[in-house]
Amino acid sequence: MDYIKRDLERKFLHMSSAFKAVMVVGARQVGKSTMLKHLAEGHDRTYVTMDDTQLRAFAQTDPKLFLQTYQPPILIDEVQKAPELFDEIKLLCDADDGR
Repeated sequence: MDYIKRDLERKFLHMSSAFKAVMVVGARQVGKSTMLKHLAEGHDRTYVTMDDTQLRAFAQTDPKLFLQTYQPPILIDEVQKAPELFDEIKLLCDADDGR
């Protein structure tokens, strides 16, 4: 199946160049995950999903090591399934002047 370009792509890329962290939220089944996977391809971004139970357990039990293993820029799909990551993401953002 061919990829369908989303209007949100341009906005996401603009926001991610201006801010240290960007959260994409929206209704189910509208293409958020597909867009993130597409944006990770061919760019210096890593895509991980918390739908993967092993990755989710890793993120939940040791969020600091998880973010050392999967270093920014990282696209974390379904991040709400591992809320332990939010504090570590905030610490990373606060510690770095970069984007």
